[in-house]
Amino acid sequence: MAMAMEEPRKLRGHKSTATCCIASRDRPGLVLTSGEDGCVCWFDLRCKDVQFIIDVGTEPVSSLCFKTGNENVLYASYGNEIKSFDVHTLSSNSWKPLESFNYNKDEVNQVVCNGRSSFLASADDSGDVKIIDIAQKCLYKTLRAGHTSICSSVQFIPWRPWEVITGGLDSKLVLWDFSKGRSQKIIDFGSDTQSNSGQCLNPAFVHSIAIPEIDMVDKLDKICAVARGDGIVDLINIESELSRKGTSSKGSSSNNVIKRVCLDYSVGGHNAAVSCVAFSLFKEKGRFLISGGNDKTVKIWDCFKCLDPDNNNNNSRDLLHLNINLSKKVNWLCTNQSDSENLVVCDTTRVVKVYSIS
Repeated sequence: MAMAMEEPRKLRGHKSTATCCIASRDRPGLVLTSGEDGCVCWFDLRCKDVQFIIDVGTEPVSSLCFKTGNENVLYASYGNEIKSFDVHTLSSNSWKPLESFNYNKDEVNQVVCNGRSSFLASADDSGDVKIIDIAQKCLYKTLRAGHTSICSSVQFIPWRPWEVITGGLDSKLVLWDFSKGRSQKIIDFGSDTQSNSGQCLNPAFVHSIAIPEIDMVDKLDKICAVARGDGIVDLINIESELSRKGTSSKGSSSNNVIKRVCLDYSVGGHNAAVSCVAFSLFKEKGRFLISGGNDKTVKIWDCFKCLDPDNNNNNSRDLLHLNINLSKKVNWLCTNQSDSENLVVCDTTRVVKVYSIS
């Protein structure tokens, strides 16, 4: 479980803290990072140096995503704005965006694209989520009144094409039907009596959400992973939550379906806020859940064991496949499909680290 890791590869290109990273599904080794320097760095891991740097502006770039199905198009959130770039039209002296969307009233924390490349979702500091119609280049819906504080994270649900899930610094996880602009389910971790209250003193803010890709669902079921401010990582069965009333119960299962798994300190989890979660793209896709936190660790969880009903009531540490100790807190992380150099970590420095996980 605790193994000595080789020194990570270091990607240099930013002038200040790296904030976000994404990896290509179509081109192995392609990694993009954003930073507080207002830049996006484009790396090819087959090459030594940064390939090129997109100068988005003077404010931090908080989030990145590719246009699904066309990774030549990139979306970057910048202040309360979302800018798109086509790498085919970029040159060293011109960083003119394809489009700019200015629908969010406050700073955008995350932007994501749905599986059909028809909508963007952007979560902001006001608690609102804007759904943007890409083809029509207009605002489709505003999702409001689900969060009473900053909305930190948003994800489309691939098996429910008109729904998104959001998390916020009000400790709430909200499932929305964005075609109607209404919330369908709210899980309040702040009033969740089933959680381990002795875990840590921080509130159960939701900092990050991960949803498995559609080709992972057969193995993982229709779940989401939640990174919480109290150091807990939750695995929650979305369909079970939608079909029941009230707050979910910790580690509950019926009919051989796990409804919720709580990965806390007792099973080798984090002892400070968890900042990011992601499902693995390497090896057997979705086999691992990777979490990074303010305790300066990255933890790699075996999802198959976590979701095994026979394992669920054992506080066994074999759920944790690997623990990586870092020197700085984690801002963001992502994985790629390679057998090596497959975990990319943005910490609170300007140097991005790349690890090989097997």
